[in-house]
Amino acid sequence: MNEALLTVNELASLLKVPASWIYQRTRGRGRDRLPHLKIGKYLRFEERAVQSWLGRHRREYQNFSFGTPHAR
Repeated sequence: MNEALLTVNELASLLKVPASWIYQRTRGRGRDRLPHLKIGKYLRFEERAVQSWLGRHRREYQNFSFGTPHAR
């Protein structure tokens, strides 16, 4: 594992959403669930897995790109 893991707050900052949105997307089951790792009680995210998830949800999140401001 060479890729650094992101925390909930780091991912929320990258996606420009509240941390509560991240937590909500990790609950439940199925395709719409945000991919994450659970290390004890802590949630961590692989940027590559999140980018892939966003790609599958392109319609809903079509203006998002890592490292660039979110355009609306």
